[in-house]
Formats: sequence, C-alpha cells, structure tokens
Amino acid sequence: MVDQSDDSRFLTERGLAMNIAELIEGPIEALGFRLVRVHILGGKEQTLQVMAERPDGTMNVADCEKVSRQLSPLLDAHDPVPGAYRLEVSSPGIDRPLVRPDDFESWAGYAARIEMNTLIDGRRRFKGRLEGCEDREVRIEVDLGAEGVQVLGLPFEFIHEARLILTDELIRESLRRAKLSGAAVDDTVTNVSEDPPAEDDDEPMPASTRH
Repeated sequence: MVDQSDDSRFLTERGLAMNIAELIEGPIEALGFRLVRVHILGGKEQTLQVMAERPDGTMNVADCEKVSRQLSPLLDAHDPVPGAYRLEVSSPGIDRPLVRPDDFESWAGYAARIEMNTLIDGRRRFKGRLEGCEDREVRIEVDLGAEGVQVLGLPFEFIHEARLILTDELIRESLRRAKLSGAAVDDTVTNVSEDPPAEDDDEPMPASTRH
C-alpha cells in the first residue's frame, strides 16, 4: 500500500500505475498542474489514463494537450508500459475521484461514495455527505437506516476508492469554481476526444496519443 504518511500521495495506484505516477508527477507539477490519478485500462488496446488539474481544480482541453505533449517523450524514453498503448490526459471530471485529504476538505458538503479496503462496522461501502477530513479520518454523514443519520470517521489509510456523486448541486458548484478561475466552462465540463472512450471508462478524455 502507498505510504499514507505523505498527504501528496494517492489512494488508488499500485504496481505499474504507481511507478508511472512517480515518473510523471514531477514533470506535471513543473508545468503548474497537479497529478490526480494514473489508471491503466486493458482491452483491445491498452490505455494509460492520466488525470490532472490546476491548483484551483480546473483543467481545460488546452491544458490536457499541454500535459500530453510534455509526457509523450518522457514515456517514450522510459517505456514503462509493455506493448502498444494510448496515452489519454483528462480532467478529473465533475464527479471526480477524491485522492488526498485536502480533496475531502475542498468538497465538504457534497455527496460522495467511499469504498474501504477493510470492513468498518460491518460494511465496506459508504454513501453520504462529506464533512471534511480531520486527524486522518474522512468525516461523512451517512444514513444508517434504523440507527439514523450519523457522521462517521473513516480512516484515510483504509480507503480504497472515493469519488463525488454527480448532483445538480455539484454541477452548479463546479461551474461556479470554473468561472471564478477564469477557465472556459465548456472546456472544463465537456468531454472532448477524437477517439472513443475505452471500455468501462467514464472519465473525460480530451487529449489522446498513441505509443
């Protein structure tokens, strides 16, 4: 498991994906962006999916193309993925994955799904309203049925995957943040790709390069 003592690390990368994340994180940050997630998809053609964003959480098509141009020669030189693959650089999307403690703080008040690596009070999956992150515990308000609505603390180091749930409220807030940042709203929230999305892939794919 990734060392969770460093808040800049990710929740979901393992093995090859983690090696690639370590390779590309520095160059992406040098461009002024933040690496969100690396994901490798199989199928007829492998896809190396890289999610990135600006510090304010925005990411438009031109940004994706800029990151893609920076990463392509680096990946060609190191050749970290066996066989042919397609590099796709995208924004995290509105219903974005949550990968660091400050993500849970930034999106407190919005609905999220969280899946744990281990059972917490007899369950692995939780859905509710985020209440932030405190003492390395993600706080989430969950309806427990007969036990009522409670705010639970989920240990950050045991989170397998977490992401926001697409709601009208979240869409409005994402558009508001994009406007405040000066980003082009259509670029921020619209999928743009010359290639069809890979199977089981539900994220925007603005920049795509074959290797």
